[in-house]
Amino acid sequence: MNPNAWQDLRIIGIEDGSFTEKSTKTLLVAVLLRKGLWIEDLKIGEITIDGLDATEKAIEMLKNWQFDIIMQAGVSFGGFNLVNPVKVYEIFKKPVIVVSRKKPDNIAIKNALLEHFEDWEQRWKVFERLGEVYEIKPFKNEPPLFMEIVGASPEWAERIIRLTTISSRIPEPVRVARLIARGLSSK
Repeated sequence: MNPNAWQDLRIIGIEDGSFTEKSTKTLLVAVLLRKGLWIEDLKIGEITIDGLDATEKAIEMLKNWQFDIIMQAGVSFGGFNLVNPVKVYEIFKKPVIVVSRKKPDNIAIKNALLEHFEDWEQRWKVFERLGEVYEIKPFKNEPPLFMEIVGASPEWAERIIRLTTISSRIPEPVRVARLIARGLSSK
């Protein structure tokens, strides 16, 4: 990537708020960062715990923004309410990088869906459409991150993650979205 191109990048981070067993809703936060570091805009929505409205809410929140990349903190938000990265990519034609602190365990995910949801097949299709899981270590002495990519190469996504990883192993767009979402969530 041309170093000057970095100066113009606008990256969105998406993360959810905290919730309890009694919660029916939680926050979904989308933060738009310029150069991957500076907050340019912020949108806050509400999603249903274990519902099916997170993809549509994310799409609605991203409309009218000019951006280059989307970083999601996983696929599941508000329990098993999924933001479908393939659908988001198809609508905006911008690469989506799914970042996870732990390696996704698709067997456990599928078993949980089978056990708790009548519409488990609809939800499972989101996971099936994702590609390979890649491990990346932004910092030598930190645990790895795991990423899945839609619309770009693993090498490109790794470079973006490294460029936006500043104060912890979590890329700034996702880290900032998490801080805002969790800070605004009532417990």
